[in-house]
Amino acid sequence: QVQLVESGGGLVQAGGSLRLSCTVSGRTFSRLSMGWFRRAPGKEREFVAAIGWSSDGPSYADSVKGRFTISRDNAKNTAYLQMNSLEPEDTAVYYCAAGLKAVIGAPWSYEYWGQGTQVTVSS
Repeated sequence: QVQLVESGGGLVQAGGSLRLSCTVSGRTFSRLSMGWFRRAPGKEREFVAAIGWSSDGPSYADSVKGRFTISRDNAKNTAYLQMNSLEPEDTAVYYCAAGLKAVIGAPWSYEYWGQGTQVTVSS
């Protein structure tokens, strides 16, 4: 059984930083493409960032480009999302996702999902 566990969310002031972590168990992490998505109150789930199994092709939504960085440590079975210069518009539940044949930005292509972690940015 594959499990994704996110951590690192919380409350931060605008301009601050947070680092989200997503630890995967039950599957060979190094073969999984990883992605981060978010859902803000009253809005649809949206793509945030993605990274390939060998750390290739990090991709970002335009809204976070230059502020967020996705990375992974295959030795620790963990993916990260470093979030800098946070804005109130970044407030959302952030979800980690994993898939063997994931398509960047396409939530339907990710087989496994975490439970989500709340990020709240105050103005």
